Amino acid sequence: MDSVDDLLTRLEQINTIGVALSKERDITRLLETILLAAKTITNADGGTLYRMMDDGKALRFEIMRTDSLNIAMGGTSGVPIRFPNLPLQKELGLPNDSLVAAYAAIHGQTVNINDAYTEPNFDFSGTRRFDQRTGYRSKSFLAVPLKDHEGEVIGVLQLINAQLPGTQQVVPFSSSDQSLAESMASQAAIALTNRLLMTQLESLFESFINLINLAIDEKSHYTGGHCQRVPALTMMLAEAVNATTEGPLAAFKMDDRDRYELKIAGLLHDCGKVTTPVHVVDKATKLQTLYDRVGLIDTRFEVLKRDQEIAALRQQLALRPAVDAEAEDAIQTVCRDKLARLDADRDFIRTVNRGGESMSDDAIWRVWAIGKDNSWRTPDGIEKEFLSAEEIENLSIRAGTLTLAERAVINHHIVATIKMLEQLPWPKHLRNVPEYAGGHHERMDGKGYPRGLTRDQMSVQARTMGIADIFEALTASDRPYKPGMKLSQAMGIMDKFRQNGHIDPDLFDIFVNQRVYLTYAQKFLDPWQIDEVNPADWNKSPVA
Repeated sequence: MDSVDDLLTRLEQINTIGVALSKERDITRLLETILLAAKTITNADGGTLYRMMDDGKALRFEIMRTDSLNIAMGGTSGVPIRFPNLPLQKELGLPNDSLVAAYAAIHGQTVNINDAYTEPNFDFSGTRRFDQRTGYRSKSFLAVPLKDHEGEVIGVLQLINAQLPGTQQVVPFSSSDQSLAESMASQAAIALTNRLLMTQLESLFESFINLINLAIDEKSHYTGGHCQRVPALTMMLAEAVNATTEGPLAAFKMDDRDRYELKIAGLLHDCGKVTTPVHVVDKATKLQTLYDRVGLIDTRFEVLKRDQEIAALRQQLALRPAVDAEAEDAIQTVCRDKLARLDADRDFIRTVNRGGESMSDDAIWRVWAIGKDNSWRTPDGIEKEFLSAEEIENLSIRAGTLTLAERAVINHHIVATIKMLEQLPWPKHLRNVPEYAGGHHERMDGKGYPRGLTRDQMSVQARTMGIADIFEALTASDRPYKPGMKLSQAMGIMDKFRQNGHIDPDLFDIFVNQRVYLTYAQKFLDPWQIDEVNPADWNKSPVA
């Protein structure tokens, strides 16, 4: 019989174990801790932890340990358990009461057996075969069901061969062993259930996030991949910073909760795009709205050419019946010159409509001249300027395909993101998600948006996401308005952003020195985009 001091010691062990169980987030380590703790407080030589299958029809081996045989399977051992599941029903649907662990699970009762070889109510043939192969002698068994908060059995804790403390003498599990194991099982079940519920809630939450990203993807196939690649690159850079042991960011460290928080922020960083009109998000050319209006301008050019040819023919007819070959040739020459000019203007309009990195003042003036120096007659006979003011505005966009008004619409997505995320009742370990996700368009010099934050006002995580967002946009090959850049070109632009106060210089140094860009490229970029990156080739002069 256990002494009072021994019982108090073991109760203290249970309390200590309970605290440890409540802190453990990893399911595998949690299960292992449960089994090892139960073995310790009952002085058991071996033990197995089973989990109930989702369909409730069988028990699955999770962890096995037998000290005297040096058996360690499942859990963190790295050795898989290849035993078949324990069925809870026989072929005719009758309960499988012949197996100890199955009986404990089916009836929700603890089973305490002094000697398996003399026990008439259970089938230990498998145990005997195991003993014959290993030379082991399985004797005392204690099978305790693990029940959740609703009384449902979620697993079974089975202990084998209780030993007298300090010896290897096998004895039956005492009543105090059973009570302590049941208490241990109760705490373990609560911890396991809580962890499983947390995992399920996290899974459900992430599914909702993926649902939002799916909606954005379905709305705009061009930006769907962006919502997946930016979080991936953000985590790559954050892990590189976490591994840094010297320099200004050496103190930055992340634990599992920090990683999860940043992951969620990355997945949600563009959730506000669900509010952005698709014709703005997908604006592939300067004249695109619901369709590319350059086709309308093509038609107008054809009208001008037709009118020019008709005018020339009329002038030639006016020479009839007189025959003046020289005059007719002059008319025809003028007509050809005007048609050639119209073709050149049309080709120019098509070119500038595609957008690009920059547009010169001369090109903008030419757009204005084409629009104002020409006129065309509608089918109703109304004389109109060749290009409307709105068309001239769009075709005169200096970089990209968005007007200032449209860019404001695009930029509003980050405001919508922040508003949406700040409405959610974030738990403590996710409370920074709005700040991380909402800061990826800010600049280190305070010239970003929407809040104009400076570097000192931003977290490392938000600054990291800012770099990831820009680099992904430069190299993405699924945008409608540009091809993806090669690594060398994208990194050269990133270096200019570092110099002009756009991105964090310390983070960019890690991005370069740890070759995070290459790790990302090998996973996400097309092979033709991956070329040699040589920082010595970059222009080190400050960029205005």
